[in-house]
Amino acid sequence: MSAGSLAWGYISWVRFGILTLALALLAAGCSTTMTGRRQLTLIGEDKMDAMGIAAFASLKSEGKLSKDPGVNEYVICVARAILEVVPAEYQPDDGRWEVLVFEDNTPNAFALPGGKIGVHSGMLEVATTPGQLAAVLGHEVSHVLLRHGNERMSQSILADAAVSTAGAAAGAAAPAYRDMIVGGLGVGAQFGVLLPFSRKHENEADVVGQMFMAQAGFYPAEAIVLWQHMAQAGGEGPKQWQSTHPSDQTRIERLHANLPAAMREFEAARAAGKDPSCEPPPDEWINPEALP
Repeated sequence: MSAGSLAWGYISWVRFGILTLALALLAAGCSTTMTGRRQLTLIGEDKMDAMGIAAFASLKSEGKLSKDPGVNEYVICVARAILEVVPAEYQPDDGRWEVLVFEDNTPNAFALPGGKIGVHSGMLEVATTPGQLAAVLGHEVSHVLLRHGNERMSQSILADAAVSTAGAAAGAAAPAYRDMIVGGLGVGAQFGVLLPFSRKHENEADVVGQMFMAQAGFYPAEAIVLWQHMAQAGGEGPKQWQSTHPSDQTRIERLHANLPAAMREFEAARAAGKDPSCEPPPDEWINPEALP
């Protein structure tokens, strides 16, 4: 048997092993999001909650928390309006969310499993109205409710298991063919498994977050204005095909496309009396704009 035939025999064996492993994990860890999309979730929700709570505790101990009562009350007011429309089955076990503002000039916000939300003070320089902040928080909360963190970690577990399987086979193969086996798998793991899902998560959170803000009574077109502000603040940024996140323009177009559906939710919310009265603190870097 030639060396080339032997190498391809190893490759076939690796492919079979990876396929078998992948099918077993997929069968054990498939679930469905609130949007109806099937996803891989190998980690129990109780473990995800524990990791989120521990991570938030670490951030609190390392970061500087805002002591401005006006800023804290404002952010909590917007967060509360969003969280009130979250379906009961997606709420934390105790039904409580912890919302904190961190003194950090970077325009960032996040939500973690276990009912944790953090907002950087710098985000208020970009999200300049209650509706825009609602778009940010709706987006971040959607990541948690759609189990995107679980899915990403599960994808990593699957990819790491595949790499381990390939590495074991490559170790037994001739050195001349090792790079061909592991290198081919690495390209697949980088661009075929992990990268597209990250964009999918962002796209999904954009749309679901816009629906949440509309259901809470915030004007959903504010989500579009938010990303226009983000585009202005972010400069050129990476090309979309090089990034795990969609471009600002792609997000704006998607939110425009979803706007008719979001407006129906907004009008129903306003008809039901939902009209959040969250007043931004009177700081010069916040520009309150009247909502329709």
